[in-house]
Amino acid sequence: MAQGTFDQQLNRMPQPPSVPPRLVGLAAIVFFVLITFSTAFYQVEPEEVGVVVRLGEFIDTSEPGLHFKIPFGVDQVYKVQVERQLNQEFGFRTKRADVRSEFTEVPEEASMLTGDLNAAVVEWVVQYRIIDPYNYLFRVRNVEETFRDVAEAVMREVVGDRTVNEVITVGRQDVAATALASMQVLCDQYEMGVVIEQVVLQDVTPPDRVKPAFNEVNQAQQERERLINEAQSEYNKVVPRARGEAEQTVLAAEGYALDRVNRAKGEASRFRSIFDAYQTAPEVTRKRLYLETLDEVVPAAGEVVIVDESVRSFLPLLNLNSGGRGPVAPRTDGGSQ
Repeated sequence: MAQGTFDQQLNRMPQPPSVPPRLVGLAAIVFFVLITFSTAFYQVEPEEVGVVVRLGEFIDTSEPGLHFKIPFGVDQVYKVQVERQLNQEFGFRTKRADVRSEFTEVPEEASMLTGDLNAAVVEWVVQYRIIDPYNYLFRVRNVEETFRDVAEAVMREVVGDRTVNEVITVGRQDVAATALASMQVLCDQYEMGVVIEQVVLQDVTPPDRVKPAFNEVNQAQQERERLINEAQSEYNKVVPRARGEAEQTVLAAEGYALDRVNRAKGEASRFRSIFDAYQTAPEVTRKRLYLETLDEVVPAAGEVVIVDESVRSFLPLLNLNSGGRGPVAPRTDGGSQ
């Protein structure tokens, strides 16, 4: 009785509409076509190169744009960014790149031993670009890990060949250049298909435990350099000046000697000419010398008073040399001018 009631109720329920077999087939065809088209075309971006592999074998590379491939996984495409500069960070990791970037230190990568057996914390960045997609994908297994191992090994070797002062101060540029050249040589040997464009020493410091002592040493060295520069500056001021004054004194002495010699020669020549004239006419020459001497001596004497014992009084005379405004000189002959 209960079974019959259940069957009656089941028959009374609405039955789902039946789907025509043709519609099911059409849906299957549409789905197949969509799957085919979605797996048969691929897009390569402008900064990428597509590497086409057919059943695990390399076939060709494709340039940026829309391309066709055999669908259903027969052809696979690996897109490699060949125009973008890639970075690898060593000794730290960037958590957030912003106005105030956040970093996480990786001490096991940054801690190194220098050539003078001192410790240094070296953080650096390697910037590189992929130039051969085939080598990058198929020549080296785990190329990113291998590249990091190569970069770290080279940097430790370069730092280990230098003193801690060179690495931290004056030799940073040389360390970066040497590391770049050595990394490129190893990458070419391993056929990684990459070119290293730059190695940047981000931060090179001594370990935290020795930073105070190292800072004191740096301050002492800077003070020494400052004193040396000041002494050199003072030397450059004093020594050239002393040399100039010495040369000036020598030149003045040479000029004075030349002047004295020339004057002596002139006086000797003048004396010989006077002596010759004296021998020719002694009386005339003697008188001329007397008058020339008086002409030089009398004007320099100023006022002259000539006193004669026979004169009892002086008569003032007008000084014509001063235009009547000068002092009066008396005459002893009792006459007037």
